Amino acid sequence: MRTIITGLLCFLLAPVCASAQSAVTAGRAQSVDVSLGYSYINHPVSPSNRIGLNGLDANATIGLFSPRLAIRADLAYAQTAHALGTPSNSSVLSYMAGPVFRPTIQGKFDTYVHALFGGARVSGPVPVNGGILIGGYASGFAWLVGGGVEYQVSKSIALRSGLDYLRAGYFNPSLTVQGQNNLRATVAVVYLFGTQRRRRR
Repeated sequence: MRTIITGLLCFLLAPVCASAQSAVTAGRAQSVDVSLGYSYINHPVSPSNRIGLNGLDANATIGLFSPRLAIRADLAYAQTAHALGTPSNSSVLSYMAGPVFRPTIQGKFDTYVHALFGGARVSGPVPVNGGILIGGYASGFAWLVGGGVEYQVSKSIALRSGLDYLRAGYFNPSLTVQGQNNLRATVAVVYLFGTQRRRRR
């Protein structure tokens, strides 16, 4: 799993670095940033039990025609061990992309909202008829909506925090894949490429 996540991170970030270089060379007003940080997911492992998953979140954001509009690719993985007292881990691996809108750009502070769409692989124990089935997993469509704030520490570094609603699917006690309501909180360090800034002075 570590090899898969490392490969996906490289796949996600390498094209963005190339885009950032070309954007700076061409002198465009386009903003490009990448971030890496901590992710916490409040995850339902059964109809009556929720647990906390801890992990990493990485994303890349490329500005469009306005400082307020951008497109974002997001890769996140979080897990916890011994879910429901079993030897099985619970985990969520998500890979999504979608638009970002910044309602306010004032001084060093930005606010943002985003809607991302893609897929997720959810794994963990499955309670069945009062018992527990160990080692299930399901992959399928997932989406996320949320927002947050960003504070620019320097010309190239910013801090970002956000809260999202993540909808992904996993098995219910009838062994049917059903949509799950996850809450995700993130705190990340953002690197801004080049000398461009999204906000206007």
